[in-house]
Amino acid sequence: MHCNQIQTKKGKVWFCMEYGPGGKQVKRHGKTKKEAKKRVEEEIKRRERTGITSRQSKKITFNKFAKEWLKAYALTGVKRGSVRVREKEINILNKYFSKTPVAKITHLKYQDMLNDLSKKEYEESTISGVNTCAGMIFKFAKRNKLIEDNPRDGATIPKKRKTINSVKKNSIENKYMESEELSEFLNAVIKIGLELDKERFYTLAFSGMRPGELVALKKHDIDVKNKTINIDKTLYNENNNMKEYELTPPKNNGSYRVIGMDEKIIIMLKKLIHNNDVHKMKYRNLADDFHDQDFVFQRKNGYPFLTKNLATRMKRILKYTGIEKKLTPHSFRHTHISMLTESGVDLPTIMQRVGHEDPDTTLKIYTHVTNKMKLRSVEKVTTHHSDLLEKITF
Repeated sequence: MHCNQIQTKKGKVWFCMEYGPGGKQVKRHGKTKKEAKKRVEEEIKRRERTGITSRQSKKITFNKFAKEWLKAYALTGVKRGSVRVREKEINILNKYFSKTPVAKITHLKYQDMLNDLSKKEYEESTISGVNTCAGMIFKFAKRNKLIEDNPRDGATIPKKRKTINSVKKNSIENKYMESEELSEFLNAVIKIGLELDKERFYTLAFSGMRPGELVALKKHDIDVKNKTINIDKTLYNENNNMKEYELTPPKNNGSYRVIGMDEKIIIMLKKLIHNNDVHKMKYRNLADDFHDQDFVFQRKNGYPFLTKNLATRMKRILKYTGIEKKLTPHSFRHTHISMLTESGVDLPTIMQRVGHEDPDTTLKIYTHVTNKMKLRSVEKVTTHHSDLLEKITF
């Protein structure tokens, strides 16, 4: 190592130089020769361990590195929808760390970010997603030797104090329709529903399929003879442009399934398919831009409807009911789980029917409904044997 003392405007300082990995010079200064020498040795060790220089790591900002991570993440085979979720989470992270070098993000700064998100009333699920996304980015940075420690390690998401209103809002009961509510909703569909509302909402209620799976259904997926529906795809549309849709594999391996359906639902869909075929022949004679892909739920030009249209129609119908729950088309999956549970169907069969590999959501509804059924069983006993109870005197 070569060291020498030089005169600067601020006084005398020591400069030391040594060749590090790759034959590159490593220079450091200090008030003393010992200090300058130590800094050179530490930098050489760091470069040997990480493969990058301290200057390089200091220049790479979070937003630039997050973009690189997202490109790599998109190539892992995840769905475009999952990538979009990560994009939104990165946007939140960029509010705090956008221009900050990745190497300068400390555990304390990261924990402060989580605390601030909690104060700003972000949902816990959103904060959890942001935390997961950040963990993957920092892990990627560590693997690429930009950082030595993951600032997310040991970080905790603040727990919000639960209120009576928040407990009611997040109650499992608010995620699905009770039998009476489903009846009220479907009655409203019959009375004031617009074109295709009856077919779509009845199919959702009695199949438990995801909204994306419903709008992706094609003519050949409906087996009239065996009264089944084949589910092997879902429809994704990032820009809500009817012509820019994409058919992708379902959510997971368990989502590939064939489900039995009530005969009336099958007959209803058979009639719809027949009407589609008749319309297609007429439309073809009038225009050459018909999208001939045999979607069951299609527009006049043959293009499939989007899940956004389902949500809009559902919101309209709910206004004609007394249902106060904030329900979405996805709520029909949970409603169907409730219907199956009340009918005595076992948990594994329910999971297979709705295409759930993770039992968490299914189990919560299943347990909740079975507990209510137990309570009702006591009421039935009481009602049936009320004459015996009347003999009790006080």
